[in-house]
Amino acid sequence: MRIDVSQEPGVTIVALSGKVMGGVDATMFSGSIQENIGHGRSFVVDLEQVDWVNSIGLGMLISAYKAVGNRGGRLVLSNITNIESLLSMTRLLTKLEAYDSNPEALESLKR
Repeated sequence: MRIDVSQEPGVTIVALSGKVMGGVDATMFSGSIQENIGHGRSFVVDLEQVDWVNSIGLGMLISAYKAVGNRGGRLVLSNITNIESLLSMTRLLTKLEAYDSNPEALESLKR
């Protein structure tokens, strides 16, 4: 898995690519969230380039959602097309906000 972090005013965008399977990747992802939680309390996790996610990968998304929420922020997902059926089947879409694009996700965080 590859992680690219970029900043927008008040929002950190964390773009993931490849296979999201936990292990060292989960540690790096968690570190990216923790490092940036002070830069802006809102996060967009861009999943456009994600090919596959296992249960540990889903757990790391949930952990990030909780960590950001516990600090009074919001975490939303964008570009979930490749894993939408998995998120739906596991009912995570009832807990996590998801948007079709980064601009839509960024707009939602302004509300």
